[in-house]
Amino acid sequence: MKSILILLLAIAASAYAEVAPQLDASEEFPGGTGTTSDLSVQAYSHPMSGTQSRERREFTLGNSFFNTVWVASPASTTVRDGLGPIYNAVSCSSCHFKDGRGRGLPETEGKVDVSLLFRLRIKTLNDGIIPHPVYGGQFQPQGIMGVPGEGEAVVRYETVRIQYPDGLFTELLKPVYDFIKLNFGPLGENTVRSPRVAPQMIGLGLLETISEKDILIKEDPLDMDGDGISGRANYVYSATHQSQKLGRFGWKAGKAVLNDQNAAAFNGDIGITSSLHPNEDCTESQVDCLKNHTEMDVDDARLKNVTVYTQLLSVPVRRDFSRPEVQRGRGTFYKINCTACHTPSYTTGTDSNLEILKSQKIYPYTDLLLHDMGDALADDKDDVMNEDLATTREWRTPPLWGLGLTQTVNGHTRYLHDGRARNLEEAILWHGGEAQKSKEDFMKLSQTERDDLILFLNSL
Repeated sequence: MKSILILLLAIAASAYAEVAPQLDASEEFPGGTGTTSDLSVQAYSHPMSGTQSRERREFTLGNSFFNTVWVASPASTTVRDGLGPIYNAVSCSSCHFKDGRGRGLPETEGKVDVSLLFRLRIKTLNDGIIPHPVYGGQFQPQGIMGVPGEGEAVVRYETVRIQYPDGLFTELLKPVYDFIKLNFGPLGENTVRSPRVAPQMIGLGLLETISEKDILIKEDPLDMDGDGISGRANYVYSATHQSQKLGRFGWKAGKAVLNDQNAAAFNGDIGITSSLHPNEDCTESQVDCLKNHTEMDVDDARLKNVTVYTQLLSVPVRRDFSRPEVQRGRGTFYKINCTACHTPSYTTGTDSNLEILKSQKIYPYTDLLLHDMGDALADDKDDVMNEDLATTREWRTPPLWGLGLTQTVNGHTRYLHDGRARNLEEAILWHGGEAQKSKEDFMKLSQTERDDLILFLNSL
């Protein structure tokens, strides 16, 4: 019986390639009926088509707070004071420019972009992991007047040469991070430094409305189907619901709902406190930071406005949807099993206060689960918990919708969790771990097949 099971798993693993289903006309509108037709520099910044007038007013208010440049307290206006005392950025849009993707890394060695933050953890003797006792849970390079920032993060690059089976070569740039001008001493050898670049904001409300059942059906932590893919859910504490929930948002699925995500970003990135996060990220070593602590910088009403804004940001329509090259690339995407993690489609549930988000056929290309992405993308050589259940080797599958408009909206084509990939081909070549087989199959393709696959990704 055992030998039969092993044989069946081996057959499944060797024949996992999935045939692409027949093209559905709805794929042209990845955000459902709310898909936007604007393909300009403003493509990521529209409310979903069909949004009601009251919700549009909330969207507009949320947009204004999202773009607000915060200042230190006390200020002449209480609407936008509360910055810091230590922080990464002065506004949400500083990192999510035009609601898009942060660049993360500079073209040449030097200081990292403002859109790239670092989570800091310390590995303890019992293999546990905790926020850094001196620098806190997130590195904060800036401080308000009279409060020192924590230091600077800089990057240098090591060249990684890749050869395809057909003889072609390409080069990747591996980022190596250093922390300099540290105001509170060295970080220490046991510090786990996890870089996170600001992702694009589109379609988040739709992802929030996917039923938990539809996400968990893809879980396979023991790889029972033998395809080498072991996606699993992250479960996190939701400050909004005051209970454990399925994680969906952030690079490690560390937040369950958008209200949690927004409150945490206000607090960690800008130093803005709220009822969900009433404390600044000041440690006992940071005396000046503690002296300048402020409470309730953003009230629940404004936080709700921002949450509605992030829930309603629309997804752009597909481009070159029916081109033969794009459709061939779509077939290759299925053939090399990219869909094992990048699940093409869902129909959203009905558990939302916003009607436009309910019962929508969407094409986000994500399973919202955690996957081991291998040594090259790991935060640390040790496989330890880094964010709730997510380990240093695991990342949540990012949605692919809107990829092809990154250059138009944000002026770059940087991808992955820290922006190390300078284009989509490099993003694929950085894949490892559970995605190793798919990467190897990509490399075995002909140049034309690889080009068609990239064209497909750029059409999303």
